[in-house]
Amino acid sequence: MTSTSPLKGAPTGVRPAVRAVPAYPFSPIQVPIKLDQNENPYDFPAELKAQALQKMLEQPWNRYPDLHADTLAAHIAEYEGWDVDGVVVTPGSNVLIKLLTELAGIEQTVLTVDPTFSVYTLEARMLGARLVQVPLNEDFSLPVDRLKIELERQRPGVLYITQPHAPTGHVDSVARVRELLDAAGEWVVVLDEAYYQYGGIDGRELVRQYPNALSLRTFSKAWGLAGLRAGYALAGADLATQLQKLVPAFNMSVLTQAALEVALKNPGYVQERVAEAVAERGRVQAALADHPTCQALPSQSNFFLLRTPDAEAMYRHLIDHGIVVRRQDHLTGLEGCLRVGIGTPAENDVLIGAVQALK
Repeated sequence: MTSTSPLKGAPTGVRPAVRAVPAYPFSPIQVPIKLDQNENPYDFPAELKAQALQKMLEQPWNRYPDLHADTLAAHIAEYEGWDVDGVVVTPGSNVLIKLLTELAGIEQTVLTVDPTFSVYTLEARMLGARLVQVPLNEDFSLPVDRLKIELERQRPGVLYITQPHAPTGHVDSVARVRELLDAAGEWVVVLDEAYYQYGGIDGRELVRQYPNALSLRTFSKAWGLAGLRAGYALAGADLATQLQKLVPAFNMSVLTQAALEVALKNPGYVQERVAEAVAERGRVQAALADHPTCQALPSQSNFFLLRTPDAEAMYRHLIDHGIVVRRQDHLTGLEGCLRVGIGTPAENDVLIGAVQALK
């Protein structure tokens, strides 16, 4: 028999575009206070979790779930006041970003700002789309005029507009977003609204007015259900039909759907927790306003940027105090910045004390 040596590295059949892209940039660090992933600091309410578990037990586990999470989509449509034919559900909005790149980016263009949510750029590069990024304005607002130039110059594809923006927390006016929608022509325009509850904004009316636009939403942030992995798109029926073609069949388990149905019938806890997060965001930023060397930048999300003289030193200092945040100082225009999530009041007290202790 002929023996062969084990292959080293990735098989040669792997596309060069995949080889060239690094893995998603996240390494978990175990500390008591976790403010690095913009999560809701509170778990799903215990009484609702009990209802969800009971509902899970009532489901047949030996049968496939709905082909396209149809029952869950109907509950989402009722909650959002949306046509069910325009709801597309997947295990997390990250999956939808990948599918949208497949839908309108491959052999075409992915247009976004810089800095931006890293999944937009990772998927564009891996799937061979032409990636075009336009730097944000100095105040983190959308560079509308420069984006309009690229909309005209580039081959149509997908344009990502994040409201509130990640990682800055900035929100642009409806008028500025509408300018881009008016200029988009044949482009697919994605309003990524993962954090919309914290900014007091809602892009549904814009999506209703523009058949080439859609809204991305998630259960991971305000709903406090990141562990379940679920997100959805709201779109016109025609665009949703094309996007649904790319969604794998039976992609949402009956267990996840059962829990989400309970959440959608009991949304009151979401408003309460969003209100607390917004109040805590203001309290933390006010407490740090007079810091001699650091600046808590304005935000309309459940996180904010902390600009420091030395991001590495502050990051390590916070780790020493049992707090993990996310470094952003490698990104365009974010020199010295850390991204800090809003935690519980007690966690925020520790954060304030730790930042104030480092002058």
